[in-house]
Order: sequence, then C-alpha cells, then structure tokens
Amino acid sequence: EKSGLASLPLLVWKPAWPSIGRDDLVVMGALALFMFVWIAEIVLTGQRSRELDKPSRFLAAILAFVWLLKFPPKAAFVWSGTALGALGAAGLAVWERFFVGVERASGYTHPIQFGNIALLLGLLSLSGLGWALGCQRRVLWGGLLVAGFLAGFVASVLSGSRGGWIGLPFVLLALYRCYKPWLKPAYLGAAVVAGLVLVLAVYFIPQTGVQVRVVAAVEDIQKHMAGDSGTSVGARFEMWKGAILMVRERPLTGWGSEGYRARMGQLAEDGRVDPVVIQFDHAHNEFLDVFAKRGVFGLLALLALYFGMLRMFLTRANGDDPVKRAIAASGAVLCVAYIDFSLTQSFLSHNSGVMFFAFYLVAFWSMFRGCLKVSG
Repeated sequence: EKSGLASLPLLVWKPAWPSIGRDDLVVMGALALFMFVWIAEIVLTGQRSRELDKPSRFLAAILAFVWLLKFPPKAAFVWSGTALGALGAAGLAVWERFFVGVERASGYTHPIQFGNIALLLGLLSLSGLGWALGCQRRVLWGGLLVAGFLAGFVASVLSGSRGGWIGLPFVLLALYRCYKPWLKPAYLGAAVVAGLVLVLAVYFIPQTGVQVRVVAAVEDIQKHMAGDSGTSVGARFEMWKGAILMVRERPLTGWGSEGYRARMGQLAEDGRVDPVVIQFDHAHNEFLDVFAKRGVFGLLALLALYFGMLRMFLTRANGDDPVKRAIAASGAVLCVAYIDFSLTQSFLSHNSGVMFFAFYLVAFWSMFRGCLKVSG
C-alpha cells in the first residue's frame, strides 16, 4: 500500500501526469470494478470497517499504476527481484522441511499461499528468459532466471500445495503460445524431455513428499465417494456443493461474507452438506466464493479481472522485440496461474494473494507501456 500512497503527490502535481491511454483505462477499470463490487458487499451487509483493508489494496495498486506509467520499472529490477524472491522462498522451504522438520513448508504464512506464490515466482522467472536472451550478459541473466524457476518449483514441492501443480500444463501452454515463433523444434523437444525427467524425479524421490500428496489426494476422493468428507479434498467438495446451493438461492445479490457463514452453517444443520464445512470462511474456490458472496456482479468482475487481463497480454505477445514478448508472456502467466490457483483456493481472500496479483499486474503493464514509448 505504501507504493500506492507514495504516488498521491502525482495526482496533484499536474505537469507530472502521465499519458493514460484506452488500454491503461481498461486495466484500471478491471481493478476498480472488482474493488467496488467487493466494497459494495462489505457496506451493504454491514460488515466492520476493517474488512475494507483487502479491497483498498486495489486502490493502492491503481495509484501506484499512475506513477509507474510515468516512471516504468526497469526489467532488470523486476526479473532479478522475482528470481531472488523464488530463491529465497526455496531456501526457507528447505530450512523448514529438513531442519525444522515441518511436514509442509509454509513460509510463516500458509502452505497453499506460500507454495503457489513461490511457484508463480519461478514461472515468472521462466517467462522472462526471452528478455534475458536479448541482454548483453545473457548467460548471467539466463542462469539467474533458470535458477529462479527451479527454486520456485522446489519451494512449491516442499509446500505440498497440489492445487498449483494442476495448472502447470496450462501455464506452460500460455508460454508456448507467447514464444512459439522463437521455439525451434530441437529446443522444444529438449525442454519437454527435461521437464518430464524433472517431474518423474520429483515424484519418485521420497524426500520431496510429492508421491505421498498425490496418493493422499486419490484416497481423499475415494473416501468422499464412500461418504467420508473429513479430508482435504472431501471438505472442498462439500464447500463447493454448499456454495453452489447458495448461488442457486441468491444468484443476483449473493449472501455476503457473514451471510455465507450463517447459511453454510444452516446447510450443515439441515444435512445438505457435511458439517466439516463450518470451520471455513470461504469456499476454497475463488469463482464459487465470489459468486456466493457477491452474486453475479462479483463473478463478472472477477472474470473481467482474470480473463480480461489475460487477453490484454496474450494479444500483445507478438513482434520481434524480446522485451515486449517477455513482458506479455509474464502477464499471461500471472493471469493463468491465478485462474488455476482460484480453482482450489480463494486466493484473493488473503492479503498475499491480493498484493501479488494487483501489483505485479500494474508493474508488467507499465513495463509494456514503457517499451511502446521507447519504440514509438
């Protein structure tokens, strides 16, 4: 939020106003729409003022965006910070798992948030390789970004956050879509083989815990089908079921956060969902959670934020400029990853999820705009 507040002087210093184009307004509008629908839910359902904290961070991102349009961040700073962040996450995950002895690395936050954000830092490092290969010190930058990718993958594995792994093929497909003209068949084949070897190694090495987590997921599904929903996967199925029931009852306005908890409790009492659901405040699926709490307007705002921004970046992954293509690829990876994370977790219900998405989004778009100024 500090970066957003720091941009306030820009709003009153007229000569410093950046040139704001139509596409910039679309980015601002997507952030603002999601924020306003969220705030409307809080106000109309009489929630405490402290609940405004998370949606207000979208306002901070918009204010920071105005500043960044005038002074775009340097690509070297963004990608080096991203790779170093992934390396730091991996170091912390290794320390927690093998020296502290915890079952799942959490980074002193939450295993799901920590693991998925670490994985995304790694994937964003990978998406920046196009930029690195165009630099003078391509070996140095390329090595750092590859190390960042592997580190993010390691941190995710040690966190045991399975939801992030499900979406890896879709993220890699987005990267392929963005870099397709530059990928020679030999390089692509080598990358596929290396990826398969890495996945198999991670699965069969006992110390990673991946095989245990995958087997546990299969067993959870079997238990749920047998009537036992007291597992991680089973609880999610029941939360999704409850959220769908609430959507059917109030599709237009939703129930609000307090109403969601109360109604979910009633559904459990009536035997329509398993009582395991009452210990959770959200549906562990961003789309269902937003739909159940804020109605169809909340869902449309979320779809505009995720898929609208994804389209903005994918349609700009063209041309011969490696920096532009790398930025567009990174923006697309950010959106696809969040869509994936949101299938099994209400990612934007956490401060870390809000801050990471909103500020990386405006950083990547302002970087892209900066490239247009230079080339123009």
